[in-house]
Amino acid sequence: MRSLTLPSAFLALALLAMAGCKKEERGGVPLTPVDISINVNNPSYADLQVPGGWLYLTGGSMGLIVYRTSMESFVAMDRHCTYNPAQLCRVFVDESQLIAQDTVCCQSKFLITDGTVVQGPAAINLQRYNTTFNGTTLRIFN
Repeated sequence: MRSLTLPSAFLALALLAMAGCKKEERGGVPLTPVDISINVNNPSYADLQVPGGWLYLTGGSMGLIVYRTSMESFVAMDRHCTYNPAQLCRVFVDESQLIAQDTVCCQSKFLITDGTVVQGPAAINLQRYNTTFNGTTLRIFN
């Protein structure tokens, strides 16, 4: 039995690591780098100054919905519908101000409070991004 030398062991380990480095997709929605910081006190973001407020932001795969859940926390979700993601369906917040849906392309509805599916055919929630908030600046990232 032949043992691996240090250079060949390193090469084998590097090949194994590279094999695991493919582009990740969550729920079929492409993983898109996001790192956005906004000052919620800016008048442009007035809708986010109170709990229950929401707005659209540019970013992610098909844009973002940002929802303020409390004075200290936010939820940020990709607007890319998770049902048949190759069709590039984008959800819009409806008149209830609680549901994001696409009635033409993916026929699914999601809560804007957390991205949960409330009506299919989608079975996977909207893609969520990490958020941090320091009292003034909201950071959305993955």
